[in-house]
Amino acid sequence: MAGSASTTRTDHDTGGGRKAAVSGWTVFAAVMMIFGGAMAIFEGIAAIAKDDLFVTTRNYVFQFSLTGWGWVHLILGIVVVLAGIALFSGALWARAVGVVLAGLLVLANFLWLPYYPFWSIVLIAVNIFVIWALCSPQKGARA
Repeated sequence: MAGSASTTRTDHDTGGGRKAAVSGWTVFAAVMMIFGGAMAIFEGIAAIAKDDLFVTTRNYVFQFSLTGWGWVHLILGIVVVLAGIALFSGALWARAVGVVLAGLLVLANFLWLPYYPFWSIVLIAVNIFVIWALCSPQKGARA
């Protein structure tokens, strides 16, 4: 009987056309990129909407307006979230883009240190973990 419950059929194929499932570190990096990108979006919105929320220092080497930094964080956050979503495909280009964007977020948060130090350090650590997870060898990769 064709519709019998006793016959089992698997709908996934690890050969030919479909890719194998992404490794655990890639999923971790994708989730952390989405989290870090969302936090950068929130930083950007806060800097654009309410400038008096942040502490401003006068003798910092990099003097930029808070609204300008807000736009930088907002745009970078959106791109990082999109790259994090693309990482779930397991494509090599998504891993390379993820490393580059996480590096850019580390740099942006380093320059953001005088405005919001604790949160910048947390996001720097998150993005360094993302870079480490994306650069670690995959479980099924060939040498």
